[in-house]
Amino acid sequence: MWKKNELAEDSPPQPAARTSPPVAHSTPSKPVSTTPGPAAILGPSITVKGDITGDEDLLIEGTVEGAIQLRQHNVTVGRNGRVVADIHGKRICIDGEVKGDLLGDEILIRKSGRVEGNAKAPRVTLENGCNFRGSIDMKPAPTSTSTNAPGPATRTKRGRVATA
Repeated sequence: MWKKNELAEDSPPQPAARTSPPVAHSTPSKPVSTTPGPAAILGPSITVKGDITGDEDLLIEGTVEGAIQLRQHNVTVGRNGRVVADIHGKRICIDGEVKGDLLGDEILIRKSGRVEGNAKAPRVTLENGCNFRGSIDMKPAPTSTSTNAPGPATRTKRGRVATA
């Protein structure tokens, strides 16, 4: 009845059907600090004089003078970044120059990083070749309930030492 070859020759070629992904209609949500890559970027031509606060991760490639308060988020000072400020962040990574104190849960100073200031975090990493001038405090964050820690020592009536 129908010949496939004749039908294919007579009709013009059909473009392939495109399928688009479904569009989700929702309200925008707050950025999560565990997202890969920075959520906000200060480019190399940007200079900020003042305090920086926010609810997202930050990559600094420009110049900042003031204070950086992103305690629950990641702060990265890129190779072109120049910061004269104390930095408070969850995870702090330094590839550029910082003059100021670093306070966080984790601090990483890379080979190209230069820091003049103190670092305070339970985890501090200095890559071979970095330039660091200051002190490091790696005391863990205090916990409110600790089951393994001994209590304060007291003397009993017989002179023995007992712990609570």
